[in-house]
Amino acid sequence: MNRSSPLLTDYYQLTMMQGYFHCGLNNRRACFDIFFRRPPFNSGFTLTAGLENAIGFLRNLKFGPEELEYLRENGSFSAEFLEYLAGMRFTADVWAAPEGTVVFPLEPIMRIMGPLDQLQLVESALLNIINFQTLVATKAARICLEAGQDNVMEFGLRRAQGFDGAMSATRAAYIGGCAATSNVAAARKLGIPAKGTHAHAWVTAFPGELEAFREFVNLYPDNSILLVDTYDTLKSGVPNAIKVAREMESRGQKLIGIRLDSGDLAFLSIEARRMLDEAGLAAVKIMCSSELDEHIIHDLRIQGARIDAYGVGTRLVTAEGDPSLTGVYKMAAMETDDGQWRMTMKKAEGLKKSTLPGVKQVYRLHEKTGEMMADLVELEGATPDFTRPVKGVHPVIDGAQKVYEDIGHVEQLLAPVMKNGEVVADPPELGVIRARARDQLARLHPTMRRLLNPHEYKVSLGPKLYAAAKKMRESTV
Repeated sequence: MNRSSPLLTDYYQLTMMQGYFHCGLNNRRACFDIFFRRPPFNSGFTLTAGLENAIGFLRNLKFGPEELEYLRENGSFSAEFLEYLAGMRFTADVWAAPEGTVVFPLEPIMRIMGPLDQLQLVESALLNIINFQTLVATKAARICLEAGQDNVMEFGLRRAQGFDGAMSATRAAYIGGCAATSNVAAARKLGIPAKGTHAHAWVTAFPGELEAFREFVNLYPDNSILLVDTYDTLKSGVPNAIKVAREMESRGQKLIGIRLDSGDLAFLSIEARRMLDEAGLAAVKIMCSSELDEHIIHDLRIQGARIDAYGVGTRLVTAEGDPSLTGVYKMAAMETDDGQWRMTMKKAEGLKKSTLPGVKQVYRLHEKTGEMMADLVELEGATPDFTRPVKGVHPVIDGAQKVYEDIGHVEQLLAPVMKNGEVVADPPELGVIRARARDQLARLHPTMRRLLNPHEYKVSLGPKLYAAAKKMRESTV
């Protein structure tokens, strides 16, 4: 199916669209926000990703003849509505936090303003794209924070949720900090490094392990990493790798590394490092794979494991520990008959399930050192005076306030990316997005980056937004 097919939606979006059409509301302008309610993995941060793919979906959105025929055969849609759909194109405005931005619960990470029916149609696809890539980018960032900069390769193709999931996961993992991927199709498409070693099948395809190693380094003398756990890691694999490494040195070549893929990785890496060093091969690196994630890597480090690089697959691309991001898409405002904007909100018994009304902007406050201080969500056009102390109100604990002082720098997170359905600027290269993610994480206080019990970053409501939300919550309508 065309990845910009408007049928990549939930059925009720189409029935609501038809309802808007016959009620005369289809072209009424509305504003919807994408936000999430809690960070995945109990993390102290969330790393947004997927914007470029989301904009590509919106830009190419249209109903083709086959899609219209399918809806006609469905029998639930009128001829007048289908004729309207045939000429429909996406004409809304989109603001978003740039990909690779650290974001937090309850603040908008994307704002879409345009005809009501168009905004209703694209909800499901946008959430699918943004939720999944943001989830995987966050998982990758957590893994890379534990493993060290540029020490992780993404190996998840064979365990990803389908081809689309594999391609999206590779992209998001690279944004999150992975240095390379084993997925050749993704590497080619995205322009990121493709890396790999060899499988156990290579070793078992030869009469002996030593012969397998020799043949491999003869073929790839400049980039050889030998998998040493096919038979016996310490009695066979590492000793044979040492023999081959010495043979390579006699030819003026160097073995890049060895890979451990099973067993007690902490113990085996320590022993392998000792054996390599005693053989005068201190430059040979040790790489590990085998169902790794940030928690296992954290434990390996505590145990003193001697690991230089990690191949992380299943638990990264399937987001082990949190199967989905709690991202939602909610209406925040709608035009009235006279062209004025009317704020809207979902009320709930608990404030965590309520939404924030109005057209909003997110202001990120920085310390004079450049470190992130807090985020302030305020109504568009009600920009506070940040040269003076600014009061913020907790978004969930009613009445809890915080005054922000000595603000060094302020940035607006939501920037225009589409105007009237047209892209306003070329998307940045993937490497630029990845660099932004790294810089964003560096600007977080270390207590917010830690794996366990991270400190909670402050998100507050500005005075105008708080007053509007409180008034609407207390109304009986």
